[in-house]
Amino acid sequence: MAELSTLARPYARAAFEYARDRGELAQWSQQLALAAAVTRQQAMAAVLTSPSLTAQQQAQTLGEVCGEALDGAARNFITILADNKRLALLPQIAALFEQYKADQEKSVDVEVVSAFALGDTARDKLTAALGRKLEREVKVRTAVDADLLGGVLIRAGDLVIDGSVRGRLNKLAEAMNA
Repeated sequence: MAELSTLARPYARAAFEYARDRGELAQWSQQLALAAAVTRQQAMAAVLTSPSLTAQQQAQTLGEVCGEALDGAARNFITILADNKRLALLPQIAALFEQYKADQEKSVDVEVVSAFALGDTARDKLTAALGRKLEREVKVRTAVDADLLGGVLIRAGDLVIDGSVRGRLNKLAEAMNA
């Protein structure tokens, strides 16, 4: 997986810089997400890896499936990927593009898992506190996991804050066994 990210990085960076310079980050984000979703489909993956099709035919097929959702620049980008046999990297390119976009916009997606559903006021307070701590605009997505027993588990990129009762019990068990 790390190898795919390494291969995808220069393409994602080029797409990001192109979109940023033209003020089209949101548009490119949507186009790359669509193209990535299409390439994840089993039938399209077979087309994109078919040795009987030329790079031009593969790019044209992907462009036709995406339809009018792709503008000329995005179609050119897909053609470049096809010429370099990198169409299969579109999911990784889209993910990296989103990371670059989030860094540019100083935003972060945060997943909050709690034992019980959070109320609106609790979610708003948590969002505000995380925004101050991370110095970014926070987009919170919540989930419920009854196995936590209580408290919350917060994931923001590489940062994980385990404030759950289950996590505390696991730490206590480790300390007692050590």
